Amino acid sequence: MSLKRTSSSNAPKSSELMPNDTCPSTRIAEAIAAPKLPSLFVADLHLSDKRPQTAAAFLGFLSGPVRQAGSVFILGDLFDSWAGDDDIDSDFNRSVCDALGAATSAGTAIYFMLGNRDLLAGKGFAQATGVQLLDDMASIRLGARSLLLSHGDILCTDDHEYQAFRQQVRNREWQAEFLAKPLEARRKFIETAREQSEAAKRGKRAEIMDVNADTVANLLRSHGYPVLIHGHTHRAARHAYLIDGHRCERYVLPDWHDQAVWLAFDGNEFSVHSGGEPK
Repeated sequence: MSLKRTSSSNAPKSSELMPNDTCPSTRIAEAIAAPKLPSLFVADLHLSDKRPQTAAAFLGFLSGPVRQAGSVFILGDLFDSWAGDDDIDSDFNRSVCDALGAATSAGTAIYFMLGNRDLLAGKGFAQATGVQLLDDMASIRLGARSLLLSHGDILCTDDHEYQAFRQQVRNREWQAEFLAKPLEARRKFIETAREQSEAAKRGKRAEIMDVNADTVANLLRSHGYPVLIHGHTHRAARHAYLIDGHRCERYVLPDWHDQAVWLAFDGNEFSVHSGGEPK
């Protein structure tokens, strides 16, 4: 599988970013000074017991390519849903967490960023798996390259309804109140919310659910023109920009369908792999 390549000779026009929690520039945190190479990047696996082939692909990914990597970045939506860290004891979730723990115990550094489907993963998940939690967004340095990592939903600023929902469910007080409910009640709420979200998507124009070009351009400009890597939109591509005379790249990670797909960086160049073969 390959990333679709798109390019633009000029940067999008500058515009104001969304205020408060929907403004990416207020959420940057220097996460790691120098992760080991090669580095692998994945997102949007949406693991569940209803998708056994995808789950098997992830287990193979952990026991194969991950063991040869210096660092791995999971940029959200590893799980299709995560109702809280007490959800770890279901047979399926436990099997995934045990496999992650085996990979980190073998020496690979695995970093995990919350997505919109697994935003309730926390310290319990990190302790059970050995992964290191990342803020959205996270700034890292790989060799001579500066990277900015995000799940990606914060960039979809044209979808005002979604951004309002995102701000609500990432509020700590809302989360504390929600996590105080019984586990089964949380699972039912999440399932209902997912059904409502899918119904809402059918009534929205496709471009509204993609990243906002001005938001991306302002983000790259204000943080020194890094390489931006994110998921969420399920629109795998490499985008090239010329912003203020600086050449910039944005990689959109693919979602998984029955096979492993990842972006790799070896210190010199990026490459896309699926099923163990570079594309």
